[in-house]
Amino acid sequence: MHNHTPPGYSCPFCHLIAGGEDALTTQHDVVRRTDGALAFVASRWWPNNRGHVLVVPTEHHENLYDLSRPAGHAVHDLVQEVAIAVRATYGCEGISTRQHNEPAGYQDAWHYHVHVFPRYADDNLYNTRHLPDPATAAERAPYVAKLRDHFEQQEKHR
Repeated sequence: MHNHTPPGYSCPFCHLIAGGEDALTTQHDVVRRTDGALAFVASRWWPNNRGHVLVVPTEHHENLYDLSRPAGHAVHDLVQEVAIAVRATYGCEGISTRQHNEPAGYQDAWHYHVHVFPRYADDNLYNTRHLPDPATAAERAPYVAKLRDHFEQQEKHR
């Protein structure tokens, strides 16, 4: 419908879902996986919102227009779980979610995804761009650990 995937595009999210890794994201960054969605700590951060999480459907859909209803429900159920986990473990004061479609809508990865941001007073999220250099695995590790621990504790109480 409204697709912009360039010819020969190799989807990094599909690669991660299939168990692969690349220079930006490893399997260690994955904090939760359900039948229809995957959540991982993003490698590109905003200056005052470190440790933000991306949630993607496990089947490939380029954007909101292509997203099947079951995939949308799977993603948004996991977005809610991640938002609760981030709020409970990061010491933040709130949560924002963002989702982009098409180049004019700031989409730059051609697989549907939702950003889950920790929010703090005066963090200036909407007036900043992500950091030019990706966060290292060591920088991401504390956020991954917090979220994984939260989800493990939730599983124990079910």
